[in-house]
Amino acid sequence: MKPLYLSLICLLVLSSCKSEKKETAIEEEVIELSVAEKIANAHGYEHWKNVEKVAFTFKVDRDTIKGSGRSWQWFPKKDSVVMHAGEQNVKYIRSKIDIVPSNADKNFVNDKFWFFVPFQLVWDTSATISEPKSAIAPISKSEMQMITITYPKESGGYTPGDAYDIYFDKDYLIREWTYRQGNSPEPSLSNTFENYKDFNGIKIAIDHKKEGGNWNLNFSDIEISMR
Repeated sequence: MKPLYLSLICLLVLSSCKSEKKETAIEEEVIELSVAEKIANAHGYEHWKNVEKVAFTFKVDRDTIKGSGRSWQWFPKKDSVVMHAGEQNVKYIRSKIDIVPSNADKNFVNDKFWFFVPFQLVWDTSATISEPKSAIAPISKSEMQMITITYPKESGGYTPGDAYDIYFDKDYLIREWTYRQGNSPEPSLSNTFENYKDFNGIKIAIDHKKEGGNWNLNFSDIEISMR
């Protein structure tokens, strides 16, 4: 009986060691996400890897005047872009922008930034993102969490040195932001992020209004196609 008893003890010890190793391995695999990643994921970033095509129209409505807008088709895996703006029609590959009309890619970068702000937080690796803090949002006057993304002056981009204060709720959805040109202490523009719609798991804020509601940067004709 003694050998059998000892064997049972050995088995229990080995089983306990294996369990501890598994638990340790699981604990080591847990990686805390950054606030930028949490915001991106709250807007559906995990689906981005499957996106084949993005289409949208960017426009600004002022009072009763409706903007004509710029329409885009973007194929991110090829990084090819098609733009329709008034009588201007442009198709190009972003790696060959030297042969593109000067305003086309600049407008694309601007409009895409507005459309995909939550994803830009993880795409723009040259930018600096602050630690979150509690702050009063500029339009709703509600207390929210805020981070600031600041672009380096030497980045060579279209708007080097600019800063954006981004206000988000407890679910990490962006609700407002303030743009500060050249990282000026004074705001250049503040807008809401509202009327969220879901496109194959990706959440897009359709409307971006100034305080007072008579100015609305908005999106229409949205299509996000997956493979």
